[in-house]
Amino acid sequence: MTKNLVIVESPAKAKTIEKFLGKEFTVKSSFGHIRDLPGKNISIDIENNFKPDYVIPSDKKKLVAELKKMAKEAEMVWLASDEDREGEAISWHLLEALGLKEEKTKRIVFHEITKTAITKAIENPRKIDTNLVDAQQARRVLDRLVGYELSPVLWKKVRPSLSAGRVQSVAVRLIVEREREIEKFTFESAYKVVAQFQTNDGATIKAELPNRFKTKQEAETFLNNCKNAQFSIEDLETKPSKRSPAAPFTTSTLQQEASRKLGFSVAQTMSVAQKLYESGKITYMRTDSVNLSNDAIGAAKKEITTSYGEAFSQVRKFTTKSKGAQEAHEAIRPTYMNVHSVSGDSAQTRLYDLIWKRTIASQMSDAKLEKTTITIKISTTKEKFLAKGEVLLFEGFLKVYLESNDDEAEEDKEGILPPVKINDTLVANEIAATERFSNHPPRYTEASLVKKLEELGIGRPSTYAPTISTVQKRGYIIKEDRDGGQRNYAVLTLKNNELKQQTLKENFGFEKKKMFPTDIGIVVTDFLVENFGKVLDYNFTAKVEQEFDEVAEGLKKWTDMISDFYTPFHAQITDTLEHADRASGERLLGIDPTSKKPVIARIGKFGPMIQIGKTEDEEKPRFASLMSDQNLTNITLEQALTLFQFPKTLGKYENEEIVVAQGRFGPYIKYQEKFVSIPKGEEITSVTLQRAIELIKEKKQADAPITHFNELPVQKGVGRFGPFIKWNNMFINVSKKYNFDNLSDADIKALIEDKLQKEKDKYIHNWESKGISVQKARWGRFTIVKGKTKIELPKDTNVEKMTLEDVEKLIASKTKTKGKKKKK
Repeated sequence: MTKNLVIVESPAKAKTIEKFLGKEFTVKSSFGHIRDLPGKNISIDIENNFKPDYVIPSDKKKLVAELKKMAKEAEMVWLASDEDREGEAISWHLLEALGLKEEKTKRIVFHEITKTAITKAIENPRKIDTNLVDAQQARRVLDRLVGYELSPVLWKKVRPSLSAGRVQSVAVRLIVEREREIEKFTFESAYKVVAQFQTNDGATIKAELPNRFKTKQEAETFLNNCKNAQFSIEDLETKPSKRSPAAPFTTSTLQQEASRKLGFSVAQTMSVAQKLYESGKITYMRTDSVNLSNDAIGAAKKEITTSYGEAFSQVRKFTTKSKGAQEAHEAIRPTYMNVHSVSGDSAQTRLYDLIWKRTIASQMSDAKLEKTTITIKISTTKEKFLAKGEVLLFEGFLKVYLESNDDEAEEDKEGILPPVKINDTLVANEIAATERFSNHPPRYTEASLVKKLEELGIGRPSTYAPTISTVQKRGYIIKEDRDGGQRNYAVLTLKNNELKQQTLKENFGFEKKKMFPTDIGIVVTDFLVENFGKVLDYNFTAKVEQEFDEVAEGLKKWTDMISDFYTPFHAQITDTLEHADRASGERLLGIDPTSKKPVIARIGKFGPMIQIGKTEDEEKPRFASLMSDQNLTNITLEQALTLFQFPKTLGKYENEEIVVAQGRFGPYIKYQEKFVSIPKGEEITSVTLQRAIELIKEKKQADAPITHFNELPVQKGVGRFGPFIKWNNMFINVSKKYNFDNLSDADIKALIEDKLQKEKDKYIHNWESKGISVQKARWGRFTIVKGKTKIELPKDTNVEKMTLEDVEKLIASKTKTKGKKKKK
């Protein structure tokens, strides 16, 4: 019999906590929420004060029964899910679903998984905070209402299978509006003037004019004025300066810095941080507090003094500035300050290193600098050159860490200036005026989008990562690299009193891991802004977050909040369904010279497309899908008409036709029932018969067997999911432990035999004569398979005892249900 049952939400967390508790405690995991709103319908009783209809999913029923049995036998149940609203809701659902009695149930919270923290939590239990639970319910219910009522409007007015969300749609709006700012942006050029001077001692000083010239003529006039001019030191200013460290990490700043310094996506950062927390290496990772506990500050001071010396230590207390900070009471920090690094996978090691350095640096002394500014007088003009330099006198926190920023402009670093005196004369070795262009507003990265959402008060630490993942999964946003272009720029150089002009080329506009709106993302955003402006209003969305906070603080009833929102929202839904026009992002490109019919770019049932002719014409319109790198906003008439050339027969090779076509995943060549992808960056219109034959030969060579196994050929290649070998129509992934470029026969034998064994092991039953099998599926589930019919079985199904008759009955029942749905 279990004396004390501790329930947490994750098996990794359970494993770590178990180490710190004695034999009288048993730790079990609920594997996240054990109850939730089912996915098939809205599951909210609007007439009954928005009561949610929570259900226990079929794959959790066995677990719930097991926990219920253990809870009944235990003297005390300790609910130890995370300390934020989501964690509080998990504990509440456990209380309700397991039928726990309040007198033998205690709620404990901790923001780090250490023996001290766990012991302290058990000594100071509390009851479930229903205000926090209500705040989580309010978010869940409101988001369900918005999603389930808005999505059908999009199906009818834009395109089937679309969906909308309260915070996600606002995030997409930010990206769409930024893209439009960029489209309207006009580059302006100005001339930056930089001079290289020589002192009497032969040292070099680099100086710059503080103002830029708007035209080439102005720059040329200035340089001509500098011919035969005298240059001298007019002023010399030296003053002390300092730099202070950044605050410890919040969820938002960790996501931003991990993106800049490590190249992590927001979702990756949270996944790695979760593992570090659950293994007891860092404190809770969903927080908007920058505060450190007194114990943590003391531990940091001790570590800094030991590792770097007393001069490097400076105790600091930071205050939280973000709107509605509420998640946890301490910043993200290492659990133990004396642990400088951790072992594990590379991602965990690197993220921990970042967290440790940022935390330690926050408790270190200011960096002390000396800044020098030299003003250089020109005898022939009022303009003055400025030379700036700095010397680091004391490293302070810079010994450990320097925060990055999102500014993409490369700035010249200020170095050390040589010793000079006022009135010293200088020799101008060279003065150059270089044409420089203004930059359009930067596109969002995942990190800068998180920063913007936080600035606007939209979302909370627990919502940033799922929001950004969702908008990409739905196809409204795409994150990718995009090539820039080339442009000319002018350089005017004055050297030895001779002025020379050059026209050079520079690359510009390259985008790395930036977020771009898709055509469907733009059309949906425009439709929602036009018809549901309030829901997509930034201030309104932030106000909703504030209301969630008020619910969490017990200042507002969650059902009142939902009611105030829902009544006008539902009325707008009804009105939009009845009166709003369909949205397709339609754009007239021009007239087809052959048919004399209009050429239109718009969203169709299967995505962005070009249409020649109108739907009401006698002759049916012709349609063509856009290529992956084209969009409705900027496709031209010429490019649109080109799409109707395909599929196109180029000619024959070895008496077989070669056809070039545009497919769902890009342009390809079809030859002998085989498909050959056209390389990325190569235009489909530029592929000649000769080039197609080259690509076919390359494909044949790549597909040629590298060896044989059991008298069948083995091929290798690289696909969407990495390197693989193909044998007997079976694709086998090749892991990093193998040298893919030099696979031995032994490697290939091991890979194939391992795959065959896995295939064999996945069958619980296999009635080959009937074409029916029961197989293992992901997450511990089981699946009945017959042809294309698949029936998922709950985890608690006793599949070993299932007979062919049992399985056939289930298949017949499934087929019958499908038939009824079709008749309806």
